[in-house]
Amino acid sequence: MSSPADLQALLKLAEDGTRAAGTLLRHGRPVRVTAESQRDVKLDADRRAEDVILRVLRDGSDIDVLSEERGAIAGTASGDWRWIVDPLDGSLNYLRGMPLCAVAVGLWGGDEPVAGAVYDFNGDAMFTGLVGKGAWLNGTPIRVSVSGERGRAVLGTGFPAGTGVWPESLGRFVSRIRDYRTVRLLGSAALSLAYVAAGRLDAYLERDIKLWDVAAGLAIVRAAGGRIVRAPSQASHALTVYADNGALPESNL
Repeated sequence: MSSPADLQALLKLAEDGTRAAGTLLRHGRPVRVTAESQRDVKLDADRRAEDVILRVLRDGSDIDVLSEERGAIAGTASGDWRWIVDPLDGSLNYLRGMPLCAVAVGLWGGDEPVAGAVYDFNGDAMFTGLVGKGAWLNGTPIRVSVSGERGRAVLGTGFPAGTGVWPESLGRFVSRIRDYRTVRLLGSAALSLAYVAAGRLDAYLERDIKLWDVAAGLAIVRAAGGRIVRAPSQASHALTVYADNGALPESNL
């Protein structure tokens, strides 16, 4: 599999797409709910933000796209490369006016994350990373934390909307997280992974999470010197993910 000619330019394209969509979302109220389930919502803002990102990516590249709202969109580039797009990660937070949400665009080669941009548009914080080159927050280099003990580590996690919350599953969940100092559920997987890359969280774990929620963040964690572990999921376009600073004892998925 050959690499695109200029990965740095493609990372800039991802950054431009997330920033354009984030600007729209920051000023895009009022919000209309287009679909709703017991634990999740779809907003008109998701689709409008995705339109903006796809225009930017299409204008600057011919790589395949996998996007949350529209699914797979074929490009004309050769090789097993694809953009993976989440136009609004944390839709329920956004709807309720909570600032923990983000726009995320990742670039993967085959099954490996290569580059990513996660834009916290409420805080104007752009997390970017290019594997093998580095990771940045608004242009300033970032690295994962150095904590080597779970008892002193902060874990980010969550419950994907499609996952059942039953006593048995909650029991397994508690057994997995009880060794950590504390746990944070931000409501945005993309932002949680960006926080791991920046050393704000030490680790992140989530089962059956959608690929577009984590694609960009996994690239940034790896670019920031972190470790990522993945396992398949029975859910469509999903996987189980663990990411940390590389100093903690590795978690078994």
